[in-house]
Amino acid sequence: QRSTIVTSQIPVDHWYDMIGNPTIADAVLDRLVHNAYRIELSGESLRKHRNLSAEDATQA
Repeated sequence: QRSTIVTSQIPVDHWYDMIGNPTIADAVLDRLVHNAYRIELSGESLRKHRNLSAEDATQA
């Protein structure tokens, strides 16, 4: 048994639009989402926050 981690900046409900073919999208999502743990993050990007902090430090 193995684990697979899939990450995306596109919400799952928009994957159908990105894949384009509804039959293929159903097959992909069925295999990925079945028995999966989904973690949806929200809020500001930490990368954005770190970049702003670095800019402040260089200007001081």
